[in-house]
Formats: sequence, C-alpha cells, structure tokens
Amino acid sequence: MKAAVSLLLLLAAPALAAPLDQHRTDQERAYDARRQGRILSPKAIEARVVPTMKGYEYLGFDLDFGSAVYTLKFLRDGMVVWVDVDGRSGQIIGRTGR
Repeated sequence: MKAAVSLLLLLAAPALAAPLDQHRTDQERAYDARRQGRILSPKAIEARVVPTMKGYEYLGFDLDFGSAVYTLKFLRDGMVVWVDVDGRSGQIIGRTGR
C-alpha cells in the first residue's frame, strides 16, 4: 500500500509542480539568457540608450522575453516616450512619442 501511494505521488509530482514552474519560467529564462550572453543586460542596454536621450528623464524599463525587446521609458515636458531596443544587439528598433 505504501509503495503504491509513493509511486502515485512520484508520478503526480511533475504535474503538481508544473504551474509553479510556469510562473517563474520567463524570469528564469531571462536570467539564463543574460548569463549565457544571448541577450544584453539591462545595464548594457541603458548604457547605450540613456546617453542618446539628452533632455529626457529616464524612468525605467520592461523586458519582453518572448521577443527579447527592452522597452525603456522616458519623460520630457509631460510627455512619455518609449524606446524599443533589441535585447540581442542593443540596437534601437522603435520609438513612440516625441
């Protein structure tokens, strides 16, 4: 009986753990990608982009791991500007606002 319960728990464990792993998957993948050099770190992206935005206040960034695109957010004269940056190359790929 104990062996059967143990076997059942062993077989069910991956299914029970899956929702918890899925919650952290993007975060873990992003960390691994930065560590392995597949995407640039936020500091490297900021070092490339922030100096080009003279007169703007830098507010922070988001990372869409699925597309490896960093979106940096800036403010100037009450207007928000978003700058999209390829996380692999560091190249600016888009800009919204003025």
